[in-house]
Amino acid sequence: MTSTDSGPVPQDQKSRSYGAITPQHPQTYLDEKILIPQTSSPGFSFRKLWAFTGPGFLMSIAYLDPGNVESDLQCGAIAGFKLVWVLLLATVLGLLCQRLAVRLGVVTGRDLAQICQIYYPKVPRIILWITIEIAIIGSDMQEVIGTAIALNLLSAGRIPLWGGVLITIVDTLVFLFLDKYGLRKLEAFFGLLITIMALTFGYEYVMVKPDQKEVLKGMFFPYCDNCGSPELLQAVGIIGAIIMPHNIFLHSSLVKSRVVERSKKQEVREANLYFMIESSIALFVSFLINLFVMAVFAEAFYQKTNRDAYEECRNSSSPHDGVFPNDDNPLSVDIYKGGVILGCFFGPAALYIWAVGILAAGQSSTMTGTYAGQFVMEGFLNLKWSRFARVLFTRSCAIVPTVLVAIFRDVSNLTGMNDFLNVLQSILLPFALLPVLTFTSMRPLMHDFTNGIVGKAVAVAIITLVLAINLYFVAVYIPTLGSIAYYIPVGFILAGYAILTLYLLWACCVAHGASFLSSRKDTRFSYGIPEGPSANGIVNHIAQ
Repeated sequence: MTSTDSGPVPQDQKSRSYGAITPQHPQTYLDEKILIPQTSSPGFSFRKLWAFTGPGFLMSIAYLDPGNVESDLQCGAIAGFKLVWVLLLATVLGLLCQRLAVRLGVVTGRDLAQICQIYYPKVPRIILWITIEIAIIGSDMQEVIGTAIALNLLSAGRIPLWGGVLITIVDTLVFLFLDKYGLRKLEAFFGLLITIMALTFGYEYVMVKPDQKEVLKGMFFPYCDNCGSPELLQAVGIIGAIIMPHNIFLHSSLVKSRVVERSKKQEVREANLYFMIESSIALFVSFLINLFVMAVFAEAFYQKTNRDAYEECRNSSSPHDGVFPNDDNPLSVDIYKGGVILGCFFGPAALYIWAVGILAAGQSSTMTGTYAGQFVMEGFLNLKWSRFARVLFTRSCAIVPTVLVAIFRDVSNLTGMNDFLNVLQSILLPFALLPVLTFTSMRPLMHDFTNGIVGKAVAVAIITLVLAINLYFVAVYIPTLGSIAYYIPVGFILAGYAILTLYLLWACCVAHGASFLSSRKDTRFSYGIPEGPSANGIVNHIAQ
């Protein structure tokens, strides 16, 4: 028995308990549908919540990738507990962004990439697709880097970094076969990886024993006494590391795996509610894991110097005693040095448990990145690749530069690439936020589930914050170029970035009813952009 994305569920299905609807030849995550149980009494149902549980936890994995872990530990080591509130704020903002993606997928039965393909003209649509692919490849590079470093730490250096990078080719192909065992088993496997991260990083938290008063103060009291440029860079870096553009596209696709009869307003409202509850729980778990990492390094290594780490590693007879220089500069850490210094201060077990957590973070993020890439390519281009071809494309783009850095440079260059990739995610974030705000604010498309005034104001505030952060990154980065040969290509890139951002802003304003910005007077485009189809056209397309 099969189900389409937009058709109603037959009456005999609606009376049954939820289960899976699987076609004869499953090829992607969304070929299997989960039926929602029908309850005899109205109100909240844990059975229904369990049926809706899955997409939010897969989405939350992007909040726990190696890039996030590195941002957490650096923030703790540089700013102590002063920026825990920024981590909490970034997670809440991320939840609000994911809420828009959920509502779009549930109400329309189409994901963000598919609606972009219908709405935007060809040229901006292709450029938009390229930017999201860059975000996916950048995220995949972080996962490759994290996995390679974890394998290097677990093997006590016997597996070189370039060897760990190459191993990620094999493990990704192995994970591709997991979803053949069923959608719920696949979601359970990702739940297992999240549990491993919670246990490993939670172990470090219990061992280090951070001051709980300082943790709570940093979480709920927004302050940053005596903070300078390094702390500010860490604060804005948290936003870029937490909220990723491709994750918004991914979540709008994942919610389509649950059967919802969209012709019934109550079922749509119920689906939005349960998905929101599930996403809130999932991101609360991700926040706790990120908090564990930040608090550990804030307690143990804030205001420490390289000399402190050097002497401690030498006294503990660590095989990594040459990692830290013998100077009085502030301690500089990354996901590699983080594991080393934990081993030096708290014993080898802390190092290996840390490496297991990093490995789980890298492996879980690998698969969600693969799904995001597949959904984005299918949505924007109507191009259906096999999972093998898709992962080969993404992983090849990620591995080639990463393995070159691993071979010809050292681990500091590899982890430095992680920092750059976090900034890249923040720079590309408007290319996901602006489209999802545009579409969720269209009444002809969303009907009674259109964003309200408060929802629009919050979304606009988030976009404004992200754009301000990106301007700050540009202002900090440009003076470091140092050569006219770099200014010219960077100038062209910034010009293209500004043009695409302004176009999306203009399209968003027109979609909100600012028809005076459009030269066309045709009422069909009162909610659309001049060159593209109207919102009514999208509705008609979806209804077909």
